Amino acid sequence: MKKIILLSAITGLLSFTTATIDPIYTGISSKELRKIENQSFRAGEQLEYVIHYGIIDAGTARLELKKEDIKLNGREVLHSVGTGRSLGAFDWFFKVRDKYETFIDEEGVFPHVFKRDVDEGGYKINQEYKFYQHANVIDNGKEKVKDAPSYVQDMLSSFYYARTFDYEKAKKGDVFVINSYVDEKVFPIKIKYKGIKTIEIRTGKYKCYLFNPVVQTGRIFKHEEDCNFYITADANKIPLLIEAKLMVGSIKMELSGYKGLLERLTKV
Repeated sequence: MKKIILLSAITGLLSFTTATIDPIYTGISSKELRKIENQSFRAGEQLEYVIHYGIIDAGTARLELKKEDIKLNGREVLHSVGTGRSLGAFDWFFKVRDKYETFIDEEGVFPHVFKRDVDEGGYKINQEYKFYQHANVIDNGKEKVKDAPSYVQDMLSSFYYARTFDYEKAKKGDVFVINSYVDEKVFPIKIKYKGIKTIEIRTGKYKCYLFNPVVQTGRIFKHEEDCNFYITADANKIPLLIEAKLMVGSIKMELSGYKGLLERLTKV
């Protein structure tokens, strides 16, 4: 779960060109792949965040969604990239340069290709996954994983897929589950709905949906409520603030800038 929290706080741009993407489906019609309604995001969206460790600005993160002039299996794709890095004193003793990228099916909001290139204090990870969604197969570069959940997500595409959910009808205690493929394993990301709350950050005051991830307590978190996600209670459904009380210290990720939203961000 710690990796999921850090991913939410620091995501990045990958050195990855569209020329490396091969059509990964053969003998299947694009009509057989799912289509779902999306009224929350579009190409051109950019989100900027500041990451705080206690009262110190420890890093920045940026997410950008672009439309690529390519098709996978006859389907249009959205290209999500981001940048993440440590700042100031943190850059001296724990340098972070995390890079992530995913190519998402525009109509079905599921990943075709995912890449991860991270360097966190000298700890480096390089991953590339290809998703054969029609066959429930994932190629992780080492082996082909069979019997994957239908339309399984990756670490970054999960963020966009969660924004297609209808939270207006949610009741307190409802749990939303997203099956994601993380570090060569299928990982069910679970978030519990806690209701509506108004918060104020540097860009203004907003009404939000409040969520807690369903986590194992006693290792990273003492209590389930030690990690909070505040999502705008409007059509955009973007994270405004993530708070995590760790065993030692606390981390916050706060929206510091944005543009290209599908709908105007609603302030209180």
